[in-house]
Amino acid sequence: MDSTAVLADRIHFAALILFHYLFPPLTIGLGVLIVALKIGQLTQPDGEPYARASRFWARIYALNFGAGVATGIPMEFQFGTNWAAFSRFSGGVIGQGLMMEGLFAFFLESVFLGVFLFGEKRVSPKAHAFSALMLCIASLTSAYFIISVDAFMQHPVGYRLGADGVLHLTSLTAVLTNPYLFWGFLHTSLAAILTGAMVMSALAAYYLLAGKHVEFARINLRLGVIVGLIAAMLVIFPTGDKNGEDIVKYNPIKLAAMEGLFDSKQGAPLAIIGMPDIEQGRLLDPVEVPDLLSYLSYGDLHADVRGLNAYPRDLWPPIELTYYSYHIMFGLGTMFVGIMGLAVLLLLFKRLESTRLYLWILMLAFPFPYIANEAGWTTACEGRQPWLIVGLFKTADGISKNVSSGEVIFTLIGFFGMYLLLGILFLLMVLRQIGKGPEDADSAGAEAN
Repeated sequence: MDSTAVLADRIHFAALILFHYLFPPLTIGLGVLIVALKIGQLTQPDGEPYARASRFWARIYALNFGAGVATGIPMEFQFGTNWAAFSRFSGGVIGQGLMMEGLFAFFLESVFLGVFLFGEKRVSPKAHAFSALMLCIASLTSAYFIISVDAFMQHPVGYRLGADGVLHLTSLTAVLTNPYLFWGFLHTSLAAILTGAMVMSALAAYYLLAGKHVEFARINLRLGVIVGLIAAMLVIFPTGDKNGEDIVKYNPIKLAAMEGLFDSKQGAPLAIIGMPDIEQGRLLDPVEVPDLLSYLSYGDLHADVRGLNAYPRDLWPPIELTYYSYHIMFGLGTMFVGIMGLAVLLLLFKRLESTRLYLWILMLAFPFPYIANEAGWTTACEGRQPWLIVGLFKTADGISKNVSSGEVIFTLIGFFGMYLLLGILFLLMVLRQIGKGPEDADSAGAEAN
């Protein structure tokens, strides 16, 4: 197989999926937060400020949802254009999750988004809140089906290899209850909720610093930092911890790459920082916590953890990319707990709104959950290499045989141009909504109703 063609196809897929994944986390996160605002509307004596906030965020949600759809459709087309051999081999299994995501979750989300945006004056407040709940459930269901595909690629279940050389589905239930799926879905979903909470907190901080829409900002700041702290803690434990246990159980070579562990060790240390050197087979200038990797992996300080050298070198994932992306994700995740924890502490002492320095921190922190999400998916996908489906099908065998590397690069340049325009348009539209503020959402909602 032409290694240049394989590399070109991998770069093409990575570029498109990394750009697309800028949008789903905010969709999922805002879905949960809008439900919380609707609950506030129904339960508070004066619920109108909460209703106003939900209307504003629904407009941001709609813009983000639209951009996610526009960038998500090419992702699925790529399976047929660039990865035809992989699609032929595995389509009978992974196609189920992709089909259900589009057929059920996407249409459910679209329907209830329409009801939420345009039906507030046409249905009762409880029915409108129900539409927000269904919107939230639909976005989470969409994520569940997509992550079920990734879980199958990490740990294949519910299939048989037919005489025709392709995979056949034997149990959809097994695929949708894959033991690799549960904690991965919760971990990813909570990371998305954290993203939504930090975006909400950042916008509230901006409005408070500017002295605009103060009541709106106070509601969003309280909700954002409280939900953000809860999500940040749950991302690390138990979901991150349990997801790590699944990696130990089903793909231990990925664990070794994530930690830069070259030699098997009893009482393996957890690397906080360090630089993996493949030639020397060690971490350079490491800062490590003794025995902690053994304990986190097996619940035993003296457990033996297999290093990269215990496996054939041709089964190693890209060490540097896997290691650094994991440590970026882990480091930022730890930082989020500190940022949101201190924000909640200031909130409890009624000093958050008046501490301008911390409002600046909250406002400027909003890009970092996006970076953490991207790093997390990079870790998941690169750590699986050289496999597309671990133990069954290698990445080098999955590309379309009749698509040259030149054609892939040409289309990638085209996508760069289109996505640049789409990204600029999306930012301009979001900034326009932020500039108009929640009052414009009120007037637009009244016109629509």
